[in-house]
Amino acid sequence: MKYSGALNIRDMQVLASRALPLPIHQFLEGGADDERTLARNSRAFDDWALTSRTLVDVRTIDPSASLLGYRSSLPMMLAPTGISQLFHRTGEGAVARAAKAEGLLYGLSTMATTSIEAVANTQADRYFQLYLFRDRGLTKALLERAWASGYGALCLTTDTPVSGNRERDLRTGMSIPPKFTLRSLASFAAHPRWSLGALGNRTFRLANIIDHVGDIDAGGVNVIDYVNQQFDRSASWKDVEWLRQQWRGKLMIKGPMAAADCALAVDSGADAIMISNHGGRQLDGTAAPLDYLPAIRDRIDDKAQLIVDGGIRRGTHVLKALALGADGCSIGRPYLYGLAANGEAGVRKVISIFRAEIERGMALMGKTRIADISRADVQHFEDFARGGRPHAAAQTRRAQFSDAVG
Repeated sequence: MKYSGALNIRDMQVLASRALPLPIHQFLEGGADDERTLARNSRAFDDWALTSRTLVDVRTIDPSASLLGYRSSLPMMLAPTGISQLFHRTGEGAVARAAKAEGLLYGLSTMATTSIEAVANTQADRYFQLYLFRDRGLTKALLERAWASGYGALCLTTDTPVSGNRERDLRTGMSIPPKFTLRSLASFAAHPRWSLGALGNRTFRLANIIDHVGDIDAGGVNVIDYVNQQFDRSASWKDVEWLRQQWRGKLMIKGPMAAADCALAVDSGADAIMISNHGGRQLDGTAAPLDYLPAIRDRIDDKAQLIVDGGIRRGTHVLKALALGADGCSIGRPYLYGLAANGEAGVRKVISIFRAEIERGMALMGKTRIADISRADVQHFEDFARGGRPHAAAQTRRAQFSDAVG
């Protein structure tokens, strides 16, 4: 397949698989354990049917939305993803420039290979993703840099007290330190474009951590080991309240999925919640973010924005999430497919695919504005068994699920 012939996100995924050596590709695609949660994230959207209305004037479609205080051209944002230069030497800078050009909000990861300040220079609307590190000095230093560089919102990731069990990486040797297999090494040799770009890239480092820790390698501990040691297993909602006091902008909490935790997030001062299972890379066996969404919206009402993160591969996925109560969606892997395939242009290609699918879907639903989409526009497939009324067994299962996560 040629790049120009890519029609959807699946096509971009194929192009990324061809561009990347085996260990890097598996690192991008992999989840935890048996990857059941990873698979569920996308499959959950198949359980819901959109309602199509006809004979509606849809000459003008406006898919824009307000997310975290920013006006976005689509009800979407680009999720924070670490070490983006691993997938293309232009890394986070290319993604931020694409977001700027397309009018989307971009999230920069603490684990980025491009600095807070460099991404700010792209003038993209942006937020900064943070962990609650044991070293509160490091946490505060990152907060201060982000605020000074014009980041209007902060995203706190809460689902990483320990790293998930990512067996694909263990098999390919994509570990710290790397233990590449012969097959992995052969794959690097078979992808000279990527390999030569990586060898010539002198900026590949954790750009937002290195200045704080200094020459830590001299002490026998590398920077990634240091960061892994900094994840705080004792972090609690009191620490979120402390963070809320430190940060003057919008605050989004990423990781809560139980409705009760989302209520605690609101009580702790969150303006938004990113419903996420870390792309299926942490606890395997959980449900998809979309599965949790209706119960969370019912629990917190309109006290915070809800962003669905995980499994979004079609514009109709975004529309289903909006109908079930989300204010927007977040994508990670899809834009990384574009980055791997063709740098900044590839990211813009991915966004353009979503834009076309969202606008087409809205027109076919008879909707001209995002605000017009509601729960009346989506129905669970099992409900059709009773002529559109909730199927008794399905209703019971959904009620039990809501109670379990509430």
